[in-house]
Amino acid sequence: MNLASIVDDHPADAPALISQSRTTSYGALRDRVAAFRGALQGLGVGAGDRVVILCGNDPSFVVALLATIGLGAVAVPLNPTSPGPELDRQVADVTPSVAVVGPMAASAWRDVASGAGAAVAHVVTMPGTELDGSLAFDDLLKSEPVAAVDVEADTLALLMFTSGTAGSSVAAMLSHGNVLANLAQIRTSGPDRLTAEDVVYSVLPLNHIMGLTVTLFLTLDVGATVVLVQRFDPVTALDTVRERGVTVIPGAPPMWVAWSQLPAEQLAPLRSVRVATTGAAKLPEAVATTLAERCGIVLREGYGLTEASPVVTTSSGIEPRLGSVGKVVPDLELRLVDLDGTDALAGDPGEVWVRGPNVFLGYWNDAEATARVLTEDGWLRTGDVAVSDDDGYLWLVDRAKDLIIVSGFNVYPAEVEEVIAELPGVADVAVVGVAHPHTGEAVKAYVVPEAGKQLDEEAVIAHAHDNLARYKCPTKVLFVDVLPRNLSGKVLRRALREDGAGIIS
Repeated sequence: MNLASIVDDHPADAPALISQSRTTSYGALRDRVAAFRGALQGLGVGAGDRVVILCGNDPSFVVALLATIGLGAVAVPLNPTSPGPELDRQVADVTPSVAVVGPMAASAWRDVASGAGAAVAHVVTMPGTELDGSLAFDDLLKSEPVAAVDVEADTLALLMFTSGTAGSSVAAMLSHGNVLANLAQIRTSGPDRLTAEDVVYSVLPLNHIMGLTVTLFLTLDVGATVVLVQRFDPVTALDTVRERGVTVIPGAPPMWVAWSQLPAEQLAPLRSVRVATTGAAKLPEAVATTLAERCGIVLREGYGLTEASPVVTTSSGIEPRLGSVGKVVPDLELRLVDLDGTDALAGDPGEVWVRGPNVFLGYWNDAEATARVLTEDGWLRTGDVAVSDDDGYLWLVDRAKDLIIVSGFNVYPAEVEEVIAELPGVADVAVVGVAHPHTGEAVKAYVVPEAGKQLDEEAVIAHAHDNLARYKCPTKVLFVDVLPRNLSGKVLRRALREDGAGIIS
């Protein structure tokens, strides 16, 4: 088996990718992947080696990723908009032998190149990217093709950085078998089933597990067409839906929120969309109702996390219920568990535990973090709290941990607090999530200045922007004399959230 083989059996002339009015057929995609696989092999990349990919939603990303995992090497998609210091930490963690860099990440990579990036043997630049001493992606596509290798199901395929259940950002290890199992689990029957005739809108970032698996891999697996989009604009997106004949849209709540604010006449292109899904964060029920009324779209909400490759529940293939994230996917066990480790009583909330072939291998080089979320008998403790009805529909009600979800992206307070604490003049800091009308949640920081030191909100936010991805940065900073703590010294985040319960606009 090999995850990269999902593109192998489709007609050579069938359209696989559409990007900026250029179409790549499945035959051309296979040829480019095989050639780039040969190039990577020529650069010394082999089984288990890591290849970092820093690129937006572009055909080159798809080629580089499929070529890497086809060799039995490990693809590490990183956020191309992350600042240099964050990328440097991630590169140092995975020690790649090759980095593939696109235009969006060129400036940040120059910072990385003076740190952890200096140890990367080869840097490959995509079209429109200039970095000293790099190899041109297009030149490498002239290499002799190399076939994909067979691997075992537990062979590592992807390292996906996440802070979903483990605390500060760590890389989740997903195997070929994990991802292929989840693709099988989310292929639904009936009218929601994707077919080779579908055209799928792909604006969710491919460096995020939902964009990578639910959009890209699933579409390529069934032989459908992926429309790759770099940035979301609600009006131009509707033009793309109409012009490309889009039939399937996987999205995150901010996208659906933006569309729900447009008048019904502008939403006419969405009437031709037969499958619309949402996940990565909680969808406001009013948004689903508004879109159903204005353009007839039925939003099917699901739930998952990186550590589950990612889908745990889905509303596809069943009758959706407003506010529910659907039912558990096939071949996956799910329990709702009390704090004492016993199953919650029927109708009572409990932490979601799952076990199945899509559950990840653990965290890269972090046995302690792995042990916190994986039990000895294979259950993944998600940290999310839910209730279930008699029919097996799941409703998320809370999070067991302090995870903040901004536009579908996970933000763990410890990571943000560590960065803010480095700013001179900061004596103490705590970060919480607060409601936001567009992104679901936003990051809010409470900062205790050192005695006699002056700090301002702009300086704290600017420091965060220099060291963290934008979605992790606070949008509001409050200065306080002391943080509320319990007897053991732990910050009482609930008190801070209650203090800042108002919506940030």
